[in-house]
Amino acid sequence: MTAADIRLSTPADIAAIHRVWRAAVDATHGFVAAADIAFYEHLLTTLYLPHKPQWLALSPAGEVQGFIGLEGPKIEALFVHPNWHRHGVGRRLITHAVALSGRLMVDVNAQNPGAVEFYAALGFMQIGHSPVDQAGKPYPLIHMARV
Repeated sequence: MTAADIRLSTPADIAAIHRVWRAAVDATHGFVAAADIAFYEHLLTTLYLPHKPQWLALSPAGEVQGFIGLEGPKIEALFVHPNWHRHGVGRRLITHAVALSGRLMVDVNAQNPGAVEFYAALGFMQIGHSPVDQAGKPYPLIHMARV
């Protein structure tokens, strides 16, 4: 795939991004309570996606495979549809983010070992941790950076 397969989202992409997010969360975040998933989903659809364009990884048919949201060097979101897990989509998005930002940082749910391993395989190292997430919910975070 080429760089043309990654593009910045538009408002017309919000529904597709939301579908990717939901499928990915359902597949990888079994540790999150249903009420908390609803809480995060509301934040995603009302506060985050309408105001923060995402970088989209597209299939040859134009299907949204995954997305990454960046705030400078900080990865705010990285989700890949489970149909595309282990197909290089996440790696492609990280490679694109490195080209844009150089140094990257991310907070990873400690209860999601697949994500921790993914980032470690791409050169991220643990630089800290928090006992709760950004919303104060009981989901410990591992702070990681790629330098």
